[in-house]
Amino acid sequence: MGLNKPLLNALSDAKRGPKNLITDVAGITVGHKTVKTDRLNTGVTAIKPCQDNIFREKMPAAVQVINGFGKSTGLVQVEELGTIETPLVLTNTLSVGTGCTALVKRMLAENPEIGTTTGSVNPIVMECNDSNINHIRDLGVTEDDVNDAFAAADTTFEEGPVGGGTGMCCYDLKGGIGSASRQVEIDGKTFTMGALVMSNFGFGEDLNIYGEHIGKKIAQMKKDKEKGSIITIIATDIPFNSRQLKRIARRSSVGITRSGSFAGNGSGEITLAFSTANRVSHFPENELSTIQAITDDKIDRYFRITVDIVNEAILSSLAHGKTFINCNGKPVYGLPDALNELGNDPDAIKLKEQLGL
Repeated sequence: MGLNKPLLNALSDAKRGPKNLITDVAGITVGHKTVKTDRLNTGVTAIKPCQDNIFREKMPAAVQVINGFGKSTGLVQVEELGTIETPLVLTNTLSVGTGCTALVKRMLAENPEIGTTTGSVNPIVMECNDSNINHIRDLGVTEDDVNDAFAAADTTFEEGPVGGGTGMCCYDLKGGIGSASRQVEIDGKTFTMGALVMSNFGFGEDLNIYGEHIGKKIAQMKKDKEKGSIITIIATDIPFNSRQLKRIARRSSVGITRSGSFAGNGSGEITLAFSTANRVSHFPENELSTIQAITDDKIDRYFRITVDIVNEAILSSLAHGKTFINCNGKPVYGLPDALNELGNDPDAIKLKEQLGL
């Protein structure tokens, strides 16, 4: 579950969702398949934006490439058309092709019209490089693993080193999957915004949690370059159009940097935002359509929420971290263990209380 302690230095006063997960947005489910052997520490995370047919009823979406050191698929079409038409797959960098093939096969099975009476399909697979902990050259993810992740999709899911996040490192600590959500009232109705991250970025010494520069004390490994990545997914049932979702996705960068990152040259930092409202029919009956959208001069509070949920999702990925041994036989500490190593250090004690560790 997401963090439950008060979020200090929050920009927004919106309340957390019931689970404090992206799945607080109705219809969304998330599933993991973790692949672990004596050489493999990797996996797949699958995000289903809805429980009906997303190819036939697409969702408004937008992509923000903060730093483009990445190998994702499907983003060009999202940028051009402003919709998503498949679920989302998160995995390691060299398994993008496998994830793409498995996702295409899934969509073909559900939609016999693809490639016959209508066009092709735009599979979205996003990645981070887990080669510090996983022997990535072994190509350990299979199509069955992708299918297993979809089969496990539910409204509750684990965070930390699971699924696509199994082999990820964040601020030289154990990273992985993290999530958070907020609920707001709009014209008397309750709406939700949620974020899910796959965190694999940052210099250890830069880590800043709630204003405490704890990274200088707990950094265990040094890097010559900042060469990780972070994939951020933002979901909401608020009826934003794709232009507004682009603006929201852009603000995710502020949430990422609140924990200390500067988006280094070798860091692939990519955000995809979508709304479950304003569905777009693949086979429209009418040429004209009518959609709802938030008034732009009221959008600041959603920018604030975006910053909060992205920052908290990153902290949640760290708070759920578990110590791993990397490919060189050295430990990559989970944040809880790293704080424990600091013993009676007052900053470590305070952060353990604030994070509920």
